[in-house]
Amino acid sequence: MSDTATPTPPAATPAAKETKAQKAERLKLAKNPWEAWEEVRQFAREGRAAVLPEWAEFYFKWWGVYTQGDGAGVTGGKDGVGKATEYFMMRIGLPNGLLTSHQLRVIGDLTKKHARNLADITTRQNIQLHWLTIEALPEIVESLTAIGLSPKGACGDVLRNVTGCPLAGLDGHELIDASPLAVEVSRGLSANPEFYNLPRKFKVTVSGCPLWCSYPEINCVALTAIRREVNGLEEIGYTLRVGGGLSTEPHIAVRIPAFIPQDKAYAVVEAVLRIFKEQTELRENRTRARIKYLFMRHGWTAETMLEAIEAKLGCKLDPSPVDQDVVPDDVYRDHVGITPQQQPGLSAVGASVLRGRLSGDQLIQLADLAEQYGDGHLRATIMQNIVLVNVPNAKTRDLIHALGEIDLRVESSPFWRGAIACTGTEFCKLAIAETKAFSKWLVGEMEERLPGFDQQIKLHVTGCTNSCGQSWIADIGLEGKKIKKDGKMVDAFYFCVGGAVGKYAAIARQIGYRAAAEDCPEAIERLLRAYLADRWPGEDLRAYFARTDDASLRAQLAGTALPAVERDPPPVGAGRFAPGE
Repeated sequence: MSDTATPTPPAATPAAKETKAQKAERLKLAKNPWEAWEEVRQFAREGRAAVLPEWAEFYFKWWGVYTQGDGAGVTGGKDGVGKATEYFMMRIGLPNGLLTSHQLRVIGDLTKKHARNLADITTRQNIQLHWLTIEALPEIVESLTAIGLSPKGACGDVLRNVTGCPLAGLDGHELIDASPLAVEVSRGLSANPEFYNLPRKFKVTVSGCPLWCSYPEINCVALTAIRREVNGLEEIGYTLRVGGGLSTEPHIAVRIPAFIPQDKAYAVVEAVLRIFKEQTELRENRTRARIKYLFMRHGWTAETMLEAIEAKLGCKLDPSPVDQDVVPDDVYRDHVGITPQQQPGLSAVGASVLRGRLSGDQLIQLADLAEQYGDGHLRATIMQNIVLVNVPNAKTRDLIHALGEIDLRVESSPFWRGAIACTGTEFCKLAIAETKAFSKWLVGEMEERLPGFDQQIKLHVTGCTNSCGQSWIADIGLEGKKIKKDGKMVDAFYFCVGGAVGKYAAIARQIGYRAAAEDCPEAIERLLRAYLADRWPGEDLRAYFARTDDASLRAQLAGTALPAVERDPPPVGAGRFAPGE
C-alpha cells in the first residue's frame, strides 16, 4: 500500500442523539476495519493525536486493539467509562492455543521491546500485550504476520479466537483430535470479511477432550466430541451447544438435540454464525446483543435453533438426546501437571501461570525450554496456563525443575492452580477494582492460612460486573467494587459462590456478602474451614456449596449472621465495551 494514502473521512454523525447500538451499527456499515489498516499506518506516522475517535473507541477492536486505561478504572472517568491514555492493549489470537517456540520467542521479543516486558495469557488462549504506542502497532502486526499469527478477530463484533483442548492430538483419552477443525473454523470464519459485522462478539470452542476443558457451557457455539453406535459400528461426532456466555447476565449454553457428523461440523458452526448475523433484533441493544439472548429474551428453544440450523444446511441431523452426554466428573480440567501422551515415551508438562502474567523474558525462556526438553511446541490454556508438549518421559522431572526456576509451577497448591484474574484497573477502563496484584497476594495468603487444603478450588477475581475473570463459574468468584472503610473508599469484592462447569454446571449464586479487599483472605479462610468441618465423607467443595443455603454461606464468610447486601448494577453508561474474552 502507498505510504501517502489519505485516511477515509469519519462517518457523518446524524443530528439526532444516537444510542450506543445505533452508533455501533452505523460505524460498522461505514467501514470494515480489516480493509482500512493503511489508516493505522498513517496514524503511526503522524502520532497519537492523529488517531480518530472512531478508531480509538471502536474500529481498533477488529485488530485486537483497545485503548489502555489510566490505572484508576471506571471511577476515574465519566459516563461509566474510565479515562484512556496514549497507550494501547493488543490481543494476539492463538487458535486452539497452538504455539511454536519460534512464535513465542518473537512475541517475547515484542513484549520486551514494546510492552514494558509484560504479557498476559487470557481465558481464550490468547496472549495480550500492554503499553503499546500507536507508532509500534504496524511493526507488531507485521512481525506477527511473518510468523503466521495475527490480532485480527481477537476483539470486535466478530468470531473470536477459537478455543480447544491444549492436549488435542496428544491425550490418549480424547475421543478425537479436534484441533484441525478448530484451526479450520478459525481460518475460514474468523477475520472473514463476510462476518466482520455481527451483532456482537461470537465465541466458539471445538474439543475432543473428555474433560470438556474448553468450557463448552459458556461459549456461543460449542462442539464436544461424542461416541455413538450405528448398526454395530462406532462413530465419533460432536454434540452442539449454543448460547452460552457470562458478562452481566450469565447463561449456560443450550444443548441442541442433534448428532453432528465430523464432515458437517464446520458447516454447522457456519450455519449458527449466519443465523446470529441475521437477527436484526439483537442489533437494537449492545448489552443484549449476544446469541444467548435469543434463548433468554426472544423465545428461542433448542428445537427452534435446530430447525434453523437444518434449514441452513438443507438436511436433517440425526437426533442425539441430552442423556447420551458423558458429563465429566468433578476433576481438574486444566491439564496442569504431567500427562502421558498417546505417543509412546512422551508426556505433556502443564505449568500453572499465576494470574496468567508473564514477562517477555519468561516467554523467551519458555521457548528455550520447549526446544531443550521437547520439540518446540507449546499450548496456551483457558486457565491462563502453558503446556509444553512432546517431552521425553526421562526429561520431565528436569523440565519441572527448570520451569520452577522461572517461577512457573507444575506442582502447586490448589489456590495457585485455581486462580484466575482479569485485567482490572491496572489497564481496563471499566474495572472498579485492581485484580492482578490482588490475586497474587490472595493466593499467597490462602497458602499460608490453609497449607494443607485438599480440594481443587476455582478462585476467580474480576474487576467489575462484566465477569471477564469468569467469576460466574468459580467456586468463589470475587467481583470488584468500592466500599467505604475507615472513612476512605477502598477496593472491595462482592462474593459469588458455587459456580461450576461439568458435573455441577451452574451459575454462581449471589449470596449477599461483600468485603474490603484486605479482609477477603480471612473471610475465605472462615468459609473453607467451615467446609472442612462440615463436609460429609467424600464430599467435594462443589457438592458442599450446592447443598448449603446462601444465608449459611454468608454467615461462614462473615463469621456471624448478616442480612444480604445487593450486588451492584453495571456502571451507568458503560454498556458492554469491556475488553472481555
